[in-house]
Amino acid sequence: MKIKTRFAPSPTGYLHVGGARTALYSWLYARNLGGEFVLRIEDTDLERSTQPAIDAIMDAMNWLSLDWDEGPYYQTKRFDRYNQVIDEMLEEGTAYKCYCSKERLEKLREEQMANGDKPRYDGRCRHDHTHHDANEPHVVRFANPQEGSVIFNDKIRGPIEFSNQELDDLIIRRTDGSPTYNFCVVVDDWDMGITHVIRGEDHINNTPRQINILKALKAPVPEYAHVSMILGDDGKKLSKRHGAVSVMQYRDEGYLPEALLNYLVRLGWAHGDQEIFTIDEMKQLFTLEAVSKSASAFNTDKLLWLNHHYINTLPAEYVATHLQWHIEQQNINTQTGPQLADLVKLLGERCKTLKEIAESCRYFYEDFSEFDADAAKKHLRPVARQPLEVVSNKLSAITDWTAENIHHAIQSTADELEVGMGKVGMPLRVAVTGAGQSPALDVTVHAIGKTRSLARIQQALEFIAQREAQQ
Repeated sequence: MKIKTRFAPSPTGYLHVGGARTALYSWLYARNLGGEFVLRIEDTDLERSTQPAIDAIMDAMNWLSLDWDEGPYYQTKRFDRYNQVIDEMLEEGTAYKCYCSKERLEKLREEQMANGDKPRYDGRCRHDHTHHDANEPHVVRFANPQEGSVIFNDKIRGPIEFSNQELDDLIIRRTDGSPTYNFCVVVDDWDMGITHVIRGEDHINNTPRQINILKALKAPVPEYAHVSMILGDDGKKLSKRHGAVSVMQYRDEGYLPEALLNYLVRLGWAHGDQEIFTIDEMKQLFTLEAVSKSASAFNTDKLLWLNHHYINTLPAEYVATHLQWHIEQQNINTQTGPQLADLVKLLGERCKTLKEIAESCRYFYEDFSEFDADAAKKHLRPVARQPLEVVSNKLSAITDWTAENIHHAIQSTADELEVGMGKVGMPLRVAVTGAGQSPALDVTVHAIGKTRSLARIQQALEFIAQREAQQ
């Protein structure tokens, strides 16, 4: 049997981390077993489905590199097929037309709730053979079996059983002629040959209904696996109040897709004590049997730790391709400074996100006219004038502009003036970067370049001179 899984989001909002994890598990299961992965857009909710949401789902899937073998299929383009199946079911008697008014159904619901019963349709039209005009408003309901139960072996949770008496006759076509979500899903899974449905635990109650419809259609029943929800670090269901929940928001915040995928795969799945997984390792090792039944708690600090790890261990040239977007967001022209791959090496140890790198790298590419006030007050004092003048002369004399030669110039300035390295290094750092923090000074000055570094030291000396004049 060829394994076939699907990810079927509804485009009523962005792709959130729970959906992304479901997509990842479905994708990994197919990849692990040499199967196929299908992308399906379940856009039957015509009022709430939007093109921007579809675009956001596609963007997120592409950013995460969760490639699909078939699709994207759109349910709104398959209405003829769904209605064809419903018409066949009406002929076979596995579905029936229901003419009950909204008022009758509301009254029935109120009575059942007043009696402490579970609200459900009472099957009146199932047994009523009154003649109705062809154009009389009606819905179509599935004739759910009235005896026995539905048992399915969930690949994460084990055997689950629902009594058929708990399930009422589901509406499969609305009064306006449009088919309903639960029915479209069934026909899609059948037509697309889906063998394994991996989805969130909020769909467990839909599963017995869908299995009954599949059996009525004499269609094969896929295997089901329901993944537990993701909780915030406060133990409540993950929502907007926990910060970033849209996948592309993590891109915007400066996370690498590898970090988010690694984090998501571990939110409910484990392989021994291993924490770091390459994509190839995930594909090789993933099984549904190792997915936990328990809810998982989202921990941003852990994700940040993983992101920092990947910034520093993935090839700098690759990380730079993701950094490029953030540099563009900051409107930084990188033509006049280090290559982005070199920037990753320079700032990767200090910065946990790509956004942080982009926000703290401007001095490598652009000159500035003002120094950070606190750093200048502390380090660009009259006492710093001589160290800056001496180190400027030594840097000016360098013919082979290397970090090693720059380090030697700074060290020999400190030796010559018989002061600690900090008395030379800190004023020099503020002079060339405009602030009090940077990577190692020799590599920083090297990356900024000789001409620019000397000009900035001169700017700092003028700042000190003005300060002296005001005292």
